[in-house]
Amino acid sequence: MAESTEQPLGGEPTTARQLSFYGQGGSLFGIHIVNILLAIITLGIYYFWGKVRVRNYMHSQTEFEGDRFAYHGTGKELFFGWLKAMVFLIVIGGLSFGIQLFGKSFTSQIIGTLILYVGILFLLFPVAIVGAWRFKLSRTSWRGIRFSFRGHTREFFRIYFPGMFLTLITLGFYSPYFEVRLRKFLVNQSYFGSAQFHFDGDGRDLFWGNFWAIVLAIPTLGIYPFWYAATRHRYFWSRTTFSTAQFRSTMLGGDLFVFQLVNGLLLIFTLGLAQPWVLVRSARFTFERILLEGDLDLDVIEQDARDASATGEGITDFLDTEFLDIDLGLL
Repeated sequence: MAESTEQPLGGEPTTARQLSFYGQGGSLFGIHIVNILLAIITLGIYYFWGKVRVRNYMHSQTEFEGDRFAYHGTGKELFFGWLKAMVFLIVIGGLSFGIQLFGKSFTSQIIGTLILYVGILFLLFPVAIVGAWRFKLSRTSWRGIRFSFRGHTREFFRIYFPGMFLTLITLGFYSPYFEVRLRKFLVNQSYFGSAQFHFDGDGRDLFWGNFWAIVLAIPTLGIYPFWYAATRHRYFWSRTTFSTAQFRSTMLGGDLFVFQLVNGLLLIFTLGLAQPWVLVRSARFTFERILLEGDLDLDVIEQDARDASATGEGITDFLDTEFLDIDLGLL
């Protein structure tokens, strides 16, 4: 764990803490290859146990204040969570297919297709976001104390439905308000033991940055949005606190652009074999740019673990989308 004392102008020295990551791409590559071989032999079933091995490695190589994190999830949990998720997907898919098959009219085809896409976007996505976040936090610990998420899915629906609708009909211009509300719900209901995280952002602060990111996306061939992504990252973390300490991000647009470009080239030219190095690079790149500043009494935090199912994880695995792996500036 990196720790430094900064002297702000006209103020007291500020203690800055950082996560440190010690993982190596080569070590993770060995795990990756074994996972692939065993997944092939078991017709994909080992995938869930392989995912746990990767998470165990990534957590065990992450350090804060001299102690490593630990992951407590199991392959069995992920596998049964995936099976439960399949029930939801089969119901929605079956309903959509049945309407299209037996309706035969053009209207029936449209209705069937809408049921499929609306079901996934407005039902499965929010369940997956909350479920995956709850499960991941409940299976993560530091110094033997578990993280937890205490929000309810029905409360998330009240935020998600209107927010997603307004984002779609405004062609993305409403997204800063939507993203801030999502992050506020997810962060404010997140705990480390008995201590709570807090976020107090306002979508208005990001509106014009998002506006120009949309407007300039095509003229800049998709480059300018990286600068907005970095701005959003800095804003999200600057409005996030834990106990009496304040987070701060030093992410810059140019750094993010080069980082993502290199990652993309690595994956393309190695046909995906560089994925372990990309994961290691991503962890190190992110942790190096997030600081936790201010006084922090970790000794007063007590264990207050909450259980969770892996159903949300199962949906994210099926949909295979990084957004559902929590792409809201949370990491």
